[in-house]
Amino acid sequence: MYHTTGLTRDQVAELCAQVQAAYEVAAEPEKVTWPPILGLFKSVVVTLTYLRRNRVQAEIGETFGVSQSTISRAIAAITMLLGKALRLFVPTADELDDKTQYVVDGTLLPCWSWASHPQLYSGKHKTTGMNVQVAATLSGRLAWISDPIDGSRHDSHCLAEAAVLTGVDSGNWMGDKGYAGNVAVMNQPIRSSIQWCSSNRHGTRVE
Repeated sequence: MYHTTGLTRDQVAELCAQVQAAYEVAAEPEKVTWPPILGLFKSVVVTLTYLRRNRVQAEIGETFGVSQSTISRAIAAITMLLGKALRLFVPTADELDDKTQYVVDGTLLPCWSWASHPQLYSGKHKTTGMNVQVAATLSGRLAWISDPIDGSRHDSHCLAEAAVLTGVDSGNWMGDKGYAGNVAVMNQPIRSSIQWCSSNRHGTRVE
């Protein structure tokens, strides 16, 4: 279960309790229930599997012995409730420490492709979605997540739009070459490391 959902069974059970609580306090129009044939626990597992691995819904349905439409209903219901249940746990810019070193990078959250919304298309990823910026400590602890921005936007623009570095010592922030020219004092050790590893195969070191 851990390798498909990213959580242990006990953690999934705890998450189910939070989802149930979010469902109970939701307004009536928002109370979209999960398929009874799956139940809450399996519906949460199905949703986490889908979100983590982006597996085909029909494939997940085959694993759980249900139809693709059942899997789709479970994902639609649980995803909304997960957002409500976990909203308070999402790290914000206010929690960042000026003295801590952070590694920042962008990721694309895939979404449906609408002809009327070409701004969602990412040329880099060759698909549609929303760009989200994520910062973590050097030990890998998630420290901040930005609001989503149209997928066509470059990481450099999205970080500037988030204004998370305003009034902050960005010398403690590290990012790849996607942020070159955005913040002059931002370190880019990832780029240097890649260059060094590539050149070192030929016995030449890049300073």
